[in-house]
Amino acid sequence: MGVCVRRDRRLLRWIFGLAFCLTYPAVSAADSPPPLDVEAAYLARLAPFVVWPPSLFSAPAVPLVLCVQGNDPFGDRLDRMTAGQGVGSHPILVRRIARLDADSGCEVAFIGGSPIQSQSAALRAVEGQPVLTVTDSDTDGGGKSMVRFVVVEGRVRFMIDAGRAGQCGLSISSKLLALAVDVKR
Repeated sequence: MGVCVRRDRRLLRWIFGLAFCLTYPAVSAADSPPPLDVEAAYLARLAPFVVWPPSLFSAPAVPLVLCVQGNDPFGDRLDRMTAGQGVGSHPILVRRIARLDADSGCEVAFIGGSPIQSQSAALRAVEGQPVLTVTDSDTDGGGKSMVRFVVVEGRVRFMIDAGRAGQCGLSISSKLLALAVDVKR
């Protein structure tokens, strides 16, 4: 069993690495990509490792909507990294929204927060909904996302709250969980 887990982890790291290399220009060994490029690459590639309730998509070709709520730190990075990408038969569509609510139509939501809607208010607005919530910091007011980007030893990594995802009807692949620096069940 241990050999399979190590092989799957290596395969997943290879996939993430290859995907990142294909979307980011070559850098020297002394350079490292800016954290926002890494976060955008991770964000663009989380969806294939999540299973949503089957009833969520009304047809096979309905887009999977990745929303950026509030402050958008990515600019066009996320658009470039999702161009031509999909999850199964669902193309990925990036939308920027000022306010997140249960009817926003987002399957993945990066919560940037803004004066119009704070991170914690946005998280509360979709609590219990099948929306994979992602942040890159502790949220104001204590709201918790399902995925949080963190910097560990100078590298962008992520933490996953699999229990919160499960409560919202989402299932996160064990392959992705194996790459997280911390997993809450």
